[in-house]
Amino acid sequence: MSVLDGLRRTLTFVRFSHTVFALPFALGSMFVAARGFPSARVCGLILVAMAAARTAAMAFNRLADWEMDKRNPRTAGRHRLIPWGGAVALCAGSAALFVAAAWALNPLCFALSPVALAAVFFYSLTKRFTSLCHFFLGLALSVSPVGAWLAVTGRFALPPLVLAGGVVLWVAGFDMIYATQDYEFDRREGVHSLVARLGIARSLRVAQMLHGVMFLLLAAFGVAAGLGAIYFGSLVLVLGALVYEHRVARRLDLDAINEAFFTSNAFVGVVFMAATWADTYLGRYFCQ
Repeated sequence: MSVLDGLRRTLTFVRFSHTVFALPFALGSMFVAARGFPSARVCGLILVAMAAARTAAMAFNRLADWEMDKRNPRTAGRHRLIPWGGAVALCAGSAALFVAAAWALNPLCFALSPVALAAVFFYSLTKRFTSLCHFFLGLALSVSPVGAWLAVTGRFALPPLVLAGGVVLWVAGFDMIYATQDYEFDRREGVHSLVARLGIARSLRVAQMLHGVMFLLLAAFGVAAGLGAIYFGSLVLVLGALVYEHRVARRLDLDAINEAFFTSNAFVGVVFMAATWADTYLGRYFCQ
């Protein structure tokens, strides 16, 4: 197997393309905390920390679900991408890289790095005992905007905490939509999820409510962070993407749900990131 093929398999194993969900909220938080761009060093370390933490979390998730994934038709091929030992090494190495990046950022980030790793790892265990596992996934991803803010400022503040709440509800909502694909398998295997507990139709309604509150929290973040017209205008695009995702989900077409899941949520993240940058950088430039 060539180096390029091994890299491709590894990136597929951890679904590296889905980094686009959490990364924009970390970068958006970074832009607001720095009122533009921080130094190249801080920006680079935030990117390394984000990629390393997510890779460690996904590798841990694959290890935790190794046998279960073999029985699920949708995930049956995952364990063939890299061997068990390779997955362990990937998880440990990525976790170590995350801690090293946190150490290089500032003492608070380094001190909290084990807490962040515990949060992103714990999600993988929750589906075994609670139907609220979707919210724990949201909690894992909500670490990113708080961590980025701490990386820039070295202290806690209200805006990233409000944004983290929005991320929790956003992720929980879209994870419930995604989990409709595994409804029959989860019920058969006894996997805990709100979809398995409530059924598909009721779960989709709950996801709609979660995304409605998430939208309000994005607006509250703009107020708390002192953002302006560029940011608030972009929320119209975010709302449109959420409405599109839920319209597709109601059709219960699994192929369409998969496509809408990635497209609409990636769009939400990119719009948020672009809007925070434009508002903090371009807005400040044109208002001078």
